[in-house]
Amino acid sequence: MNILVITDKLIHGGAEMYFCKLENQLQHPNISFYYAAGPGELYEKIKHQNNFNEMSRTKHLQNVKKLRKLINDKQIDLVHANSLRMVLYCIFVKRFTKRKFKIVYTKHNVTVLEEKNPVIFSHLLNKYVERIITVSDFEKRNLVNAGIEPNKITTVYNGVDLQQFSFHQKENGNIFKVGILARLSEEKNHEFFIKIANQLRNIPNLMFYIAGDGPEKEKIKNMIQSQNLLDKIKMVGVVHNPQEFIKEMDLLLLTSHREVFPMVILEGMAVGTPIISINRGGIGEAIIGNKTGVLINDHSVEDFCNKILDIKSNEDLKKHFIDNARRKVQVDFSLEQMVSNTLKEYLNCS
Repeated sequence: MNILVITDKLIHGGAEMYFCKLENQLQHPNISFYYAAGPGELYEKIKHQNNFNEMSRTKHLQNVKKLRKLINDKQIDLVHANSLRMVLYCIFVKRFTKRKFKIVYTKHNVTVLEEKNPVIFSHLLNKYVERIITVSDFEKRNLVNAGIEPNKITTVYNGVDLQQFSFHQKENGNIFKVGILARLSEEKNHEFFIKIANQLRNIPNLMFYIAGDGPEKEKIKNMIQSQNLLDKIKMVGVVHNPQEFIKEMDLLLLTSHREVFPMVILEGMAVGTPIISINRGGIGEAIIGNKTGVLINDHSVEDFCNKILDIKSNEDLKKHFIDNARRKVQVDFSLEQMVSNTLKEYLNCS
């Protein structure tokens, strides 16, 4: 059996790291694996470069032609598409090749097509895709409600590398550090993070840190400056070793407008950094309220601030979250489980 795994690009992001984890870990005695993606800084994480094929990030027709040649030359039996765009590439290839191959699609986020035209979205998945992997049961329910055939869909949770994100016993420092690690984009809602910092600006020994890069970078900088928060909020830029940033933090916040199942939640749970998160998407499948972390239903600055101060002032509460979260990750969200369950989906298609 020959399998091709494809993704749009290799920039820092949850879906892209998922691709890299599969590329690094997938192995089976009866399967040959091949990979293709657009360029990006994560290329350095690619382990099997002899089986890797670079695509363009902008020339879509060229990509379709390249994939058609690759699928024919390597006699590909199954393509694992890591985005809806990659699914569409595969559909076009199917129309212009005699090679029969199956499509597995991992759905990481909300797509433009399902928002703008859910009928076409569900039609394409029902007609052309053999298996759909969702990264949360929440997203699985959404697809079923959208008209996708339930027997096509399986939840395979994202997995965290428990060696890379090893547990870190923190020593209490003079400064209590609150961080956010996310792409600097509108949906991550850094504006709300800044509002929280502003509300707590007079609390001593409390600092806020923003890690990441993206299109909202200058806007976020300007918000921090205009509110005179340069001494309260630090922007640290791109983080190449996320585990080190997360370990440095005493608390992680997630403030997004929308999410499916962000990897940073699992990474924080693994290393021993407590999490306060907005309740969106499948986050509640990992953050069990008041057990493995704190879930807040609404974007209430007051609620977030109160919970931050609770954890800052209560070592027993902090330890309660840390211990329960680490156990939860070990049991339900290991990288080995993710890879094993993904392989099962491939074999179910054969």
